[in-house]
Amino acid sequence: MHRQAKYDIRSVRKLTHSELVQQRLTVTNVATAPRHPIRLIAEDVRSLYNVGSLFRTADSFLVDTLVLTGFTPTPPRKEITKTALGATETVPWTSFSTTAEAIEAQRRDGYTVLALELTTTAKQIDAMSTTDYPVCLVVGNELTGVRPETLAICDGAVMIPMFGVKHSLNVAVAAGIALYELVRQLP
Repeated sequence: MHRQAKYDIRSVRKLTHSELVQQRLTVTNVATAPRHPIRLIAEDVRSLYNVGSLFRTADSFLVDTLVLTGFTPTPPRKEITKTALGATETVPWTSFSTTAEAIEAQRRDGYTVLALELTTTAKQIDAMSTTDYPVCLVVGNELTGVRPETLAICDGAVMIPMFGVKHSLNVAVAAGIALYELVRQLP
């Protein structure tokens, strides 16, 4: 029995690099482009490659600011640059020695601060409310997640529904999923 394709793949082709470039902001334009009211705090992320990936993801979703805290490495570092593919130049970023200082700064700017973490009270990321915006999402260390002291000072927690055996994702992957959902739900 021959199965009929749902999509006519004969007419499908990958976009060329020049076609992609025409659809995207330029490095010059991104500096003045309106950004989404979403910030991302990376707390004690140890991998330089994960930090580079967070930059690249923050660029993809036009995040307002990437905030690096604790021992999270900061640019310039060749490993960050390699993974970020230039996003260290297009994403506004800052760093704080402690996450508590970073959270305080976000609150002063009017942001709701939510940890991306599995907690007893975390709501699913797809259940965000328009009253949560502008929002600052805190992601944590690859092994230990968001620190308990940080959870205690966040306004709440959100989680990504998981359906398999594993109960965690790589920090950069989790941030990408969460940022997609936050942008999708923008008021």
